Amino acid sequence: MEWWSSLFNSVQQWLFESVIQPAMFQLGLASLLEDGYDATGWLLVGLLQMLVIVAVIGPLERWRPVEAVTDRKGIRTDIIYTLIQRLGVFRLALFFTLAPLFDGLFGMLRVEGLRTFNIDAIWPGITDVPWVSFLIYLAVFDLLDYLIHRGQHRFEWWWSLHSLHHSQRQMTKWSDSRNHLLDDVLRDVIIVVVAQLIGVAPGQFVAIVAIAQLSENLHHANARIWFGRIGERLWISPRFHRRHHAISLVEARQGDPHLPAKELPRSIELARGCNFGVLFPVWDMLFQTANFELRFDPTGVEDQIKPGPDGRVRNYGRGFWSQQWLGILRLFGRG
Repeated sequence: MEWWSSLFNSVQQWLFESVIQPAMFQLGLASLLEDGYDATGWLLVGLLQMLVIVAVIGPLERWRPVEAVTDRKGIRTDIIYTLIQRLGVFRLALFFTLAPLFDGLFGMLRVEGLRTFNIDAIWPGITDVPWVSFLIYLAVFDLLDYLIHRGQHRFEWWWSLHSLHHSQRQMTKWSDSRNHLLDDVLRDVIIVVVAQLIGVAPGQFVAIVAIAQLSENLHHANARIWFGRIGERLWISPRFHRRHHAISLVEARQGDPHLPAKELPRSIELARGCNFGVLFPVWDMLFQTANFELRFDPTGVEDQIKPGPDGRVRNYGRGFWSQQWLGILRLFGRG
């Protein structure tokens, strides 16, 4: 771990001094160099993620695809989302807008006596061991992601944004980043606030986010893969998450009266869907929202194929900007 951390820091320093720092001086952003250095780390993580997506997850899709690729335009749009999210455009915007605000806010709160609850200090000698504290923080943030995901599906206003993520009928390794920007901002704000409150180290936080994102790329993949009866209960597989995107379960989440109650367990129906986890299925198992059926169903949102009261199906847009605009309209009940 120390060797990898040292190598990463060396490459980050080189990239910042060779490319990012000169550009920031040219743009008159010298006062934000510290934020720029942090953003350089995220950019490097994004480049590594893109390499893994193409070189590792891509061959898995070609090896055992669930369905033939037919909507290449939709996939190209998903790639745009991934480039924006992983290669720094979205992250840089957050660093230069929200990050300074949060730093100032928490600085004032700490002056007033707010103390960080450091999880790695709970059990001295045990939780302060780097890999132990890392696993604890990984579990904490995974539980937080599970709860956020439940909220995205339970609250109508939040679902109006998050439904864009589910509107991809041709789900692939690129589909994880297909989100409304407002949805991403809201989720990142919650994550950053919790990270500040529990005192996760910056290096650990970056690693946790990178692992979670790559895992999400894998379980959105167009790959007929599952991890077996035991493995499915240890780590989320493409099969497990595809069940979350299945149209039949979206019908249940939206309270479709035409869906027979016996088709899903009562607890899943009340949860407005199933399989909300990001890394570990244990949260779905604990909160009774897990569905382990070995099925690879079509994906999408039910109102894309079933006409509403006006006799029309809902349009989620084809390109990036149309999808973002239609999400705003849905948020205000006009889409």
